[in-house]
Amino acid sequence: MSEIHVEPTAGIRVVTTIAELRGLLAGRRAAGASIALVPTMGALHDGHFALVRRARELADVVVVSIFVNPLQFGPTEDLDRYPRTLDADIAALAELGVEFVFAPSAAEMYPDGPSSTRVVAGSVGGLYEGASRPGHFDGMLTVVAKLFNIVAPEFAVFGQKDAQQVFLVRRMVRDLDLPLAIDVVPTVREHDGLALSSRNRFLGDAERATALVLSEALAAAAESADEGPAEALAEAAAAFGDHDGADLDYFVIVDPETLLPVAGDATGPALALVAARIGATRLIDNRVIRLG
Repeated sequence: MSEIHVEPTAGIRVVTTIAELRGLLAGRRAAGASIALVPTMGALHDGHFALVRRARELADVVVVSIFVNPLQFGPTEDLDRYPRTLDADIAALAELGVEFVFAPSAAEMYPDGPSSTRVVAGSVGGLYEGASRPGHFDGMLTVVAKLFNIVAPEFAVFGQKDAQQVFLVRRMVRDLDLPLAIDVVPTVREHDGLALSSRNRFLGDAERATALVLSEALAAAAESADEGPAEALAEAAAAFGDHDGADLDYFVIVDPETLLPVAGDATGPALALVAARIGATRLIDNRVIRLG
């Protein structure tokens, strides 16, 4: 089994095995502590830190998992390219008062190779991100279910930026009667509106400017939403038409309760989802809008 080496950081315990983490948390739980989990793939930024701060409000003990999960990457995706900054992540989490970082190897999480038993995301898992990344959400839900079983938290904290992920995790918790609450933190953005993402570091200066088209398209949809879904979609498409170098994957307006596309005459709250490739980097974003 391969081992993960990290530099020691005062005030924080870095754990790499399931057995050790369970033992440590059992002790904290026996002392009456509540536990919150923040699942991440590392390369942490201010969006992640907002999740950590919320977790500290919810529970006595915060566990941050850092694991680049191979099950949620397709054969042509950027598993090897995904940024890994473990020592810097741990140092930042120590400053935020995190008690435990769980940083297992792939061999620790999947000792027999990719697990044959998986959580299936269902029909919504095949839409939008799932259509562009087949199998992604099955892999995501499988590792999240494993983390919930390993940590047994009272709370788990996720970011609204990954809206489809949040929807599917909430549904899994409900469908499988898992004994925890899911808390969702609003998307954290740069001053100009770009949603924070670990992948933003791959953008050159020109690509960084082009990437603003995602938030601009969402704003255009929100501004025209009074006129209905068709007009909102048309305005979003027009925003993309003003930018070379942005390859739109999808822009869709969905019902927040079902994540299915809204009807043409829909009114009330809705969720606009967008994904685009900026150069070699794929980005996603979303925004709540009000139709009609």
